[in-house]
Amino acid sequence: MELAVEAARSRHLPDFLEQFALRSACMLGASWGGVAVYLGRETKFHAMRGSGGSTVSSGEEWILSNARECRSEMETRTLPKEIAAALPCAEEPEAVIFVRIASSDNEKLGTLCLFRKRKTLGAEEKRLLRALASHAALSLENFRRFSQLERSKRQWVEDIDAISDYIVVHDRAWKILRTNRSLASYLGVPPVALVGEATSSLRSIAETGSALPCPFCRDTERAREEYVAGSAERIFLVSTSRTPGVTDDDTRTIHVLKDITDRREAERRYRELFDSIQEGLFFATPEGRFLDVNDAMVRMLGYASREELLRADVSPHLYPAPEAREKFLRALAQRGVLRNYDETLRRKDGTLLHTLQNITAVRDARGRIVQIRGLMLDVTEQKTFQSQLQRERDFNQKILNTTQSMILVLDTAGLISYANRRCYEAGYQESELIGHRLVDWVEASHREDFDAALETTANGHQVENLELRARRSDGSMGHFSISLSPMRDEQNTVNNVVVVMTDITDAVLLQAKL
Repeated sequence: MELAVEAARSRHLPDFLEQFALRSACMLGASWGGVAVYLGRETKFHAMRGSGGSTVSSGEEWILSNARECRSEMETRTLPKEIAAALPCAEEPEAVIFVRIASSDNEKLGTLCLFRKRKTLGAEEKRLLRALASHAALSLENFRRFSQLERSKRQWVEDIDAISDYIVVHDRAWKILRTNRSLASYLGVPPVALVGEATSSLRSIAETGSALPCPFCRDTERAREEYVAGSAERIFLVSTSRTPGVTDDDTRTIHVLKDITDRREAERRYRELFDSIQEGLFFATPEGRFLDVNDAMVRMLGYASREELLRADVSPHLYPAPEAREKFLRALAQRGVLRNYDETLRRKDGTLLHTLQNITAVRDARGRIVQIRGLMLDVTEQKTFQSQLQRERDFNQKILNTTQSMILVLDTAGLISYANRRCYEAGYQESELIGHRLVDWVEASHREDFDAALETTANGHQVENLELRARRSDGSMGHFSISLSPMRDEQNTVNNVVVVMTDITDAVLLQAKL
C-alpha cells in the first residue's frame, strides 16, 4: 500500500524508482537495491536512496550486463567480491537477486536488482518479489504513458507555435485560453501574457464588424465558419471551429487567421491584368458555357456586361455554322493546343466576328477535357482591310492587264522585276525581260538620256513623256514615249521605278509624212 501511495505522489520516475528500490531492499532484507529501466536500446539505472547508492557505481557495468541477461522471472547470482567490498555494510553481501519487470504483453521494462547475504529465496519471498515486480511494471507503464502524453502535449504546443498563421482559443466567457507564438509576437507579448485576457483585446489584429465581444466571431451557433476579415493594413482568412470543453456547457472556440494580404494583392493585380488586356480571355466548359471572361471578351461579343455573358448559353448562337464547333472540338481533342486558330464567330447582334485564337485544353486524370482556356484576337478590321486590299489589287491588276501601254517595274539599278500582260502580248518573252536591264533595249544614242532619267527618278522625281528609240520584240527599232515614276518603301526611300512605255512609232511616221 505504501508503494502505491508513493507512486501516486511521485511526479518524476527517478524519484519513484529510487524509493521503490529502497523499500524493496528493506522488505527482502537486502543491503542494497536498484532498478534498471530499458527504453529501447538505452538503459537507465536508478539506485536506492542511501549510502550504498553512490559506492556501487564501480560495479554498475556488471550489474547492468547481468540484469539484461536475465530471462526468467527471477534469478540469483553470486556477487563479485570487489563489488561487495565497496558497499559500506556491516555484513558483506554475497548474492544478487535479479527480478524481471515485464509489461502486460510481456515486454521487458526493467530489472529489480537486490544485494543480500542469503542466496536462497523462500516461497513467501518469491510471492513478495512477484508482487513488487507487478507493482513496478504497472507504475513503469503508467509513467511511460504519462511521459508520452507530456511529450505529445509539448510537441503539440511546439507544432502550434511553429505555425505562421495566428491561432487563438477562447471560452464562452470570451476569455483567451491559448494563443500561439505567431499571434503573441505580432502583439509584442509572450503567449502566456494573453491567457485570461478578454478577446476584445485582439481587435487591433482584424475586425469582422460583429457586435460580439470576440472580433473574429460571427455566428456562435455554427460549429464551423470561414470568412474574410481585415484591418487597414492586413487581410485575413478566418477559419473558426467550435468544440465542447471539459464540461457540457463549456464550448471552446478556435480561430485560425491566415494572412492572405499578399494573395489578395496578387489576385487584384491578376484581375487588373486580366481585365486590362485588349485581347479576349476566357475560361469555358467543353459544352460551350463561359466560366469567366475579361472585359475585352465582353466587348468583342457585343454583350452589356460580364454577368450577362456568363449567364447566357451562347454556344448555339456563337458559331454561324453548326459544324464549325464540332470541327474545333475535334482539333482540340487531337492536339490539346491550338495556335493562331482562325475562327469566325457571331456577336450578340448577329454581325460576324473574325478571330485568331490560342486555345489550351485542360484535362482530368482520365484525359477528358474538363475546361477550355483561350486568348482571342479580334481580326475583323484586318480581314476587312485585307478584303479591300485584295479587291484593289484585283482592280489594279485588271487595269494593268487591259492598258495598251507596257508597264514595267525596275529596281534602282535598272533591272526589270515585273512586266504586265501587254508586254507579252507585244511579243516579248519573260526570259528576256525579268532580270535584264531595260537600258539594253534603248538605242545607243539615247541610252545616256535614259540613264539620266532613271537617276532622276531614283532621286524621287517623276519623268514624263521621254521620247526614245528602243528595240521592239521583232528586233526592229521603234519610237516610244516613256514615263518613269518612283516607288517608295515604309521609310519613304525610293526602292523601285515604274516605267510606262507607249509605242508611238506609227504616230511619229505619220507626223513625218505630214
